[in-house]
Formats: sequence, C-alpha cells, structure tokens
Amino acid sequence: MQITDIKVRKFFDEGPMKAIVSVTFDDCLAVHDVKVIYARERFFIVMPSRKNPDGSYRDIVHPINADFRAKLEEAVIDAYHVQLVASAHDDADDDAVII
Repeated sequence: MQITDIKVRKFFDEGPMKAIVSVTFDDCLAVHDVKVIYARERFFIVMPSRKNPDGSYRDIVHPINADFRAKLEEAVIDAYHVQLVASAHDDADDDAVII
C-alpha cells in the first residue's frame, strides 16, 4: 500500500495538537482526521477515533504493524513540516509591500 497524498487540513498554534491531516492510499482510500501531536519533545500521530459510551476512545482505523505505523508517521510528519513552511512562506508573501 502506497501513501499517494497527504493534506494538512488545519494547523494549530496552541496546545499539543499541531495539525489535522488527511491521508490518501493508492489513490483509492482517504483517511481523515489524523492528528499531528507534539508532546514530550517529539512529534507523533494519533489516528481517528470515536468516543465510547464509557468515555474511552477507540481508533476507527489504525496501522496493523509497527513498520507501517513508522512509515505512515514519518510521511505525515514530513508533510506537516513541508506544508507548515509553505504556509509560513505564503503568509510572508501576503505581508510583503509591493512598490
């Protein structure tokens, strides 16, 4: 299975959650609401989940093995950083004064 697209849907400045991401696999399957988290001095991802009646959370979708989780996490975090820099660059261009 190949990751064919990663889009950062929303960035957050405050708190440990830094972004919400959508990931497309094989140009056929999209997984929305993957969260990019920064905590304990590192970035990691949290898969989409739902709240159970007892207040706990259960993942809706998740990697089956550690190798794929590592590959997915690396790809999502790399895409987050690339899109964060691009977004900051776009914001700087918007602030530029044209003479």
